Amino acid sequence: MSEVTTPYEPGTPCWVDLMVPDQQAALDFYRDLFGWQGEVGPEEFGGYSMCTLRGKPVAGIMQTPQMEGQPSPPPSWTTYFSSSDADATQAAVNAGGGKVIVPVADVGTIGRMLVAADPTGAVFGVWQPKDFGGAQIVNEPGALVWNQLHTPDADAASAFYRTALGLDSGPMPELPEFTGFQVKGRTIGSMQSMENLPEGTPPHWLVNFSVDDVDSTVDALVHAGGNVLAPAFDMDKVGRMAVLQDPQGAVFAIVALATAG
Repeated sequence: MSEVTTPYEPGTPCWVDLMVPDQQAALDFYRDLFGWQGEVGPEEFGGYSMCTLRGKPVAGIMQTPQMEGQPSPPPSWTTYFSSSDADATQAAVNAGGGKVIVPVADVGTIGRMLVAADPTGAVFGVWQPKDFGGAQIVNEPGALVWNQLHTPDADAASAFYRTALGLDSGPMPELPEFTGFQVKGRTIGSMQSMENLPEGTPPHWLVNFSVDDVDSTVDALVHAGGNVLAPAFDMDKVGRMAVLQDPQGAVFAIVALATAG
């Protein structure tokens, strides 16, 4: 799938966005890295930027809001899961032991959203579509290709995401170090333990973007002031990957998928 023309099934990752202190710098950086087009949005939506690829939305970028009396949250990418009823999902998040960070709210006429954390602290968003369903291009260079949870407690995460989002989970025989999340039998994401991550890394959802060439993308990122957290490596049955940090500190991964045969 490349262009998305049908609604996302509830529980499926449908959107990602970035929160950073310098919105314009991020727009410039990801334009150069992935070919996105975007500009600071209207004031009534807090300047939120809808970034596009080939004229179709692929990701959002927003400026970190000022939190009076509280430290600003760190720059980060957030994965949003589609929901048919954001209020019911919020109730399920609470029932499952999660924490609602931003309660359900309308976003104009385009949808309803909330932001929450699972019981281990990994942050995610929920999107109930109205006029806007989510990313319209995925699984091609410059677009979202995968979402992966890093958690210290896979059993607790499995139970929570089943309760909150209706996700099934189970082994991925071709990738035994991962557990897959499924919606109606289709694997839509994965989770992995945190034992190989640097000490102090918090639980998180890692956003993966597809690229044509991992090594040249890493070179471009470094030239633009980003950092390499996991240098380019080949993963059997997946492709070539790297884990990166943009110049403002937000972490994401890139992957050039292996071709069949």
